[in-house]
Amino acid sequence: MAYKHTNSKGVTYYLNSKDVTLRGGKVQTIYYFSKDQRKEACDLPGDRVVNENPRNGFLTVKRK
Repeated sequence: MAYKHTNSKGVTYYLNSKDVTLRGGKVQTIYYFSKDQRKEACDLPGDRVVNENPRNGFLTVKRK
């Protein structure tokens, strides 16, 4: 089940994750939101929290 969040403007976004390889060879998981459900959809990890920019409603995921 994908995590979804409706921002203050009433737009629903779905959380996605992707593993990327950094220049040093380290693999890191990035989280991003999209307006449509994708195959990369994921649940919100327990150590993360959703933050919303009050001016434009843009959603970000950050650590607690």
